[in-house]
Amino acid sequence: MALLQAESTRADINPIDVMEELVNANEWRYDRSTDEEMIVEYSGQWCDYRMFFVWQEDLGAMYFSCLFDLRISPSKRREAAELLTLVNERLWLGHFDLCSEEMAPMFRHTILLRGTAGVAVEQLEDLVEAAVNECERFYPAFQFVVWGGKKPQEAVEAAMMETVGEA
Repeated sequence: MALLQAESTRADINPIDVMEELVNANEWRYDRSTDEEMIVEYSGQWCDYRMFFVWQEDLGAMYFSCLFDLRISPSKRREAAELLTLVNERLWLGHFDLCSEEMAPMFRHTILLRGTAGVAVEQLEDLVEAAVNECERFYPAFQFVVWGGKKPQEAVEAAMMETVGEA
């Protein structure tokens, strides 16, 4: 991920503006439909992700989600929900959820900025990096459950396995 030169921002600067600079520095595709919303497309190791950023000035909060390019069939919803519970127990930041419209897994987190000097570029870089890392780490677990017929516990254990060396 390309680093920006700015150290931090002032409280009166919209964090979506800062995120747009970061997105441009990384040459990612994005669409900014309003001053308060932005959608970013990111190609990961396993799939493509859609990242959503929404600034709620009245709350002083920026909502973020990272949606997988993976659909959960109705017959696998129960297993996917169980997998989400097991995965969320292992996270320090954010959580996974199922998008009710698209029935796809997504990582979610909200940054609270009320009473601060504004968002730091490093916060946004860390947010995106943490989300992508967690999505990449657990994508195989969702695949194991959705397409491989594995039980959620087996899938999470396989995703948590540390590999050593290269094949």
